[in-house]
Amino acid sequence: MSKVLRLALGVLGSGLLLSGCGSDDFADLDEFMAEKRSRPGGIIAPIPTFQTYEAFAYSATAMRSPFDRPVEVRDITQLQAISTVKPDESRAKEFLEQFTFDSLAMVGRLERGGEEWTLIRDPEGGVHRVKVGDFLGRNHGEIVEMTDTYVAVVEIVSDGTQDGWVERPRTIELSGI
Repeated sequence: MSKVLRLALGVLGSGLLLSGCGSDDFADLDEFMAEKRSRPGGIIAPIPTFQTYEAFAYSATAMRSPFDRPVEVRDITQLQAISTVKPDESRAKEFLEQFTFDSLAMVGRLERGGEEWTLIRDPEGGVHRVKVGDFLGRNHGEIVEMTDTYVAVVEIVSDGTQDGWVERPRTIELSGI
């Protein structure tokens, strides 16, 4: 068979195959499209307008957190009868006293040459060494005990009267356990 004959048979075969695809058997598709075109066009809703954001300046940072448990009145009267606690206002403030107690986290413990420190992370990401007797938090919190898993702190908070103060024990537990 010659090349020309093979080429002619290939073209003829391709034409026969393509002739099967050329039928007008799209009546159901044409009917569907005609139905969709006959419907009235819808109205596109406009883009909603958004209210502008108004920044809010929180000015109650120095007040007691609403999530802290308030000091019980019964406990206050018992503590007032027992002791006369008062913070030392003449003492120089330490760096960690500028942060709220709940924003501080214990992240580790160090011991070197017989001296022990606990590592405390502040909310800005800084890590600080503290030892028993150091102060932290905004309520005159003094570290009274350190273990491998927590730091015990005693805060001096107002009892709600003019010159009344009470001690409140708190702990910072090792984060991540």
